[in-house]
Amino acid sequence: MTGSIGHLLNRTLEVWRPAPGNGDGLGGRRTTYVNTGRSVQAKVDQPSDADRILAQQAGSEHTHTVYLLPGSDVTRGDQLRGDGQVLRVTAAVTPSSPVYLKAPCTLVQSEPG
Repeated sequence: MTGSIGHLLNRTLEVWRPAPGNGDGLGGRRTTYVNTGRSVQAKVDQPSDADRILAQQAGSEHTHTVYLLPGSDVTRGDQLRGDGQVLRVTAAVTPSSPVYLKAPCTLVQSEPG
């Protein structure tokens, strides 16, 4: 494939998708994630300052940018897991020339205890 970024994708991440969860006891639902059984090849980078500011202006947080092959089945709300990290996908964007899929993400950090 011309213009492929495949040679830059140096990590394998599992795709986890949100599924309806149990009630939280307060009238809402707790989101649970299920492993889709699929993995994707990815490159994980730190976002530029401009990307971080744009996310803040939109009321979001952008801690990592994940690049994937075009056509990867990754959508907003998914989690990408691997190498001890959990990254929540806040969007999935394909540029006008579809040589990659760009997924702005937020690192999900577990609470101690």
